[in-house]
Amino acid sequence: MGGEGTKLFTLAEAAEHSNVKDFWLVIHGKVYNVTKFLEDHPGGDAVLLSSTGKDASNDFDDIGHSTSAVSMMDEFYVGDIDTSTIPSSVKYTPPKQPQYNQDKTSEFIIRILQFLVPLFILGLAVGIRFYTKST
Repeated sequence: MGGEGTKLFTLAEAAEHSNVKDFWLVIHGKVYNVTKFLEDHPGGDAVLLSSTGKDASNDFDDIGHSTSAVSMMDEFYVGDIDTSTIPSSVKYTPPKQPQYNQDKTSEFIIRILQFLVPLFILGLAVGIRFYTKST
């Protein structure tokens, strides 16, 4: 496998082989014609078909294939993939969060106090009036 005389495919070329009569997968830099294996795949053919047109290495690794499954791949090998044709994985960058603003927090507390202090004073006045009237 590999070396001189090895056919080099682009991802677009490999992706052209994406139906049940002619199906290729790209796994770990190698291209495999798995058409004959679609019906025999223990996970079903839908799993394989969903991995077409991309680097299926992560999909393959996530399942945790046995060593016999990995060695079986040799018979389906047709060439290598031109890695420059595989888009680099996009790193997730979270959206920018607004900075914590201490001024906004203290402004909020001041507004609450502006409402609660007069309410407290009013309650105290009503309480005093009620207490002094009843005695």
